[in-house]
Amino acid sequence: MMGADEDLSFDWVHIAFEQKLAFMETYGFAGNQGKVNLEGILIRPKGVPSKTLFVYMHPASTLQLMPVPRAAARRGVHVLCAGSRYARNDTACILENVVLDLGAYIRHAKERLGYETIVLAGWSGGGSLALFYQAEAEAPSVTATPAGDPVDFAGAGLIPADAILFQAAHASRARMLCEVIDPSVIDEDDPDRRDASLDIYNPANPEQPPFSADFIERFRAAQVARVRRITARVKEQLDMLQRRNSGERERGFVTHRTLADPRFLDASLDPNDRPIGWCYMGKPETVNNGPVGLARFSTLRAWLSQWSIDDSQADGLANAARIAAPLLVIENSADEVVPLPHPRLVFDAAGSRDKSYARIEGASHYYAGQPAQLAEVTDLVFDWLGERGMA
Repeated sequence: MMGADEDLSFDWVHIAFEQKLAFMETYGFAGNQGKVNLEGILIRPKGVPSKTLFVYMHPASTLQLMPVPRAAARRGVHVLCAGSRYARNDTACILENVVLDLGAYIRHAKERLGYETIVLAGWSGGGSLALFYQAEAEAPSVTATPAGDPVDFAGAGLIPADAILFQAAHASRARMLCEVIDPSVIDEDDPDRRDASLDIYNPANPEQPPFSADFIERFRAAQVARVRRITARVKEQLDMLQRRNSGERERGFVTHRTLADPRFLDASLDPNDRPIGWCYMGKPETVNNGPVGLARFSTLRAWLSQWSIDDSQADGLANAARIAAPLLVIENSADEVVPLPHPRLVFDAAGSRDKSYARIEGASHYYAGQPAQLAEVTDLVFDWLGERGMA
């Protein structure tokens, strides 16, 4: 690593653990041979020892290229960017399995690497994962995935983190999808069959920004209804496969048009400093049916675990209410990803007696080209941890 990263070392971390799987759900060597193989990157400031480890994990992404973990490492702590078994492909992602993956990293950090303090840094999509993990580590309750497959959190011996950061994060993948999915779709097999009155990208639609309150109410209700229709279809197919009692256990499917949040077009809705007419993946209308939209490709089980508003067990509000660890919630005022209400909703729901809320003015989701905001949020995190003897 050269340039701005020459003061940091980057070391590959490999973890393998046994897990009995009913069938393969990941491609390649990640989950075959009876073992789950995980890869992460340990980032350390050169020549600086630390007994504190920040652990960053996203269900389906890798974070070592992001500015946030590197900024933390430059302040003197060690940082682990932990990739799940579903890194860069959430098609078959079962969030309950991701919790087991995260638990394996934290156990490795404590028992093999010798770290004493674990700060679970839930940034972006890792925020609700951090809350799900911590709730189950403090008091295991989940015994099966939403599809009914057994999962043994109690037997996994999940080690609770010492503090939780919830930074520029949404309340859950399911809540996020439910607020951005396009409700105009009336035929899941044909994305061109749409209810024109709910198509916010149709210039002939009389409903244009700023949208009326009545339209938004109808639009939001239709979003929930569409998610539930897909969920019903998923459950019907899972039931059918189970009744067949054959070797066929799972199926994949496509969900069209999954990015039509009126907030991306109307600045009066949940106003913050985000750009309008744009989103974190580009032009909203293009992303709506593009190849990288939320939940675009999914298996039946992954839909229930990640995307079903009624079935996902990774809900940030429910899990925040169950945790006792110190919690710092950080809102970015120009966040172009996270819906404005989500950080405050998580903070209000949190059961931690020691919880704090902060807002970084002008900060975008990724802090791209924002060294001042990145420095401010890093200072904030370290001041907060320092007050608790953890930095």
